[in-house]
Amino acid sequence: MNRQAPTLEDVAREAGVSRATVSRVVNGVRNVDPSIQDLVRSAIERTGYTPNRAARALVTRRTGTVALIVSGAGDAFAGRVFADPFFGRVVNGVVGYLRARTMQPVLLFAESEAAREQAVDYVRQGSADGALVVSVQPDDPLPDMLLSARVPTVLFARPARTTPVGCVDLDHYAGGRLAGEHLLARGCRRIAVISAPPDLRAGRERLAGFRDALARAGHDSPPAAEGVFTLDSGAVAMATLLHDHPAVDGVFATNDLMAQGACQVLRELGRRIPEDVAVVGFDDSSIAVTCRPPLTTVRQPVEEMAAAMAGMLDEQVRGARTEPRTLVFEPELVVRESA
Repeated sequence: MNRQAPTLEDVAREAGVSRATVSRVVNGVRNVDPSIQDLVRSAIERTGYTPNRAARALVTRRTGTVALIVSGAGDAFAGRVFADPFFGRVVNGVVGYLRARTMQPVLLFAESEAAREQAVDYVRQGSADGALVVSVQPDDPLPDMLLSARVPTVLFARPARTTPVGCVDLDHYAGGRLAGEHLLARGCRRIAVISAPPDLRAGRERLAGFRDALARAGHDSPPAAEGVFTLDSGAVAMATLLHDHPAVDGVFATNDLMAQGACQVLRELGRRIPEDVAVVGFDDSSIAVTCRPPLTTVRQPVEEMAAAMAGMLDEQVRGARTEPRTLVFEPELVVRESA
């Protein structure tokens, strides 16, 4: 005969409190004395009680699920996401925060108008408690759509236009400045940059910080070739720079994937790294370690930023903080063999 699963009544008897008190503790009601909470939690552990998620959702109006929405454009968008280690780091940070609180993420892709509407409907209809949005579009309508639907929302990176929504971000300007100062300190004097599309704010700010570092040292604006944050685009940009400026002795690529592409081209053309050309990337992703040679890069603490993003959403959902805020992280230069 199968043993029945422990119930709230079993926990209440074990703890010596009422069923209503156990229910309040299980559902996270905050007006329960801490000592009583400890009694109930100990009783839950001893009895092996597991809350019924569906019943709990009826009481708390929370599902324990968060929508992690990656927003972009194009039919092959999902494939590009999985090819970029940046997004894996975001997922790791979000999962690390949620798992410790018995919450789960649901990954959604919003690569078209229809997909964005589906993502908003998914959360608005109660399938998730809120939305964490990672967007690669400079003027993404998704944050405004979520806010109009009254969905608790936090963004990874500040939106292009002013929107009353919480977000985490990096001081990209300071990161670009670190890259420029490091190449100058190495003695590089004919420095170039592999930039990002100008409509991406993070790329613009990294480039601005880099250029200002060189300008303060008396250098002219560096020659630039534009990439799109992919390995192949970094390789093409590096080949272009070497064709137009063959004496270049230092390169800043505004993300690690493009820096890896640059390193591949330099090796193929017989340029030694860093003896002939020093290379600095941006992100400190897994690519920075596997690159040949290992990549000097500006670290973006993506996992910590993603965990903070999840924490901010959790505060919103619980009502602990209602005003949107922006949390800006500081970059750090990580020196390896490439520069």
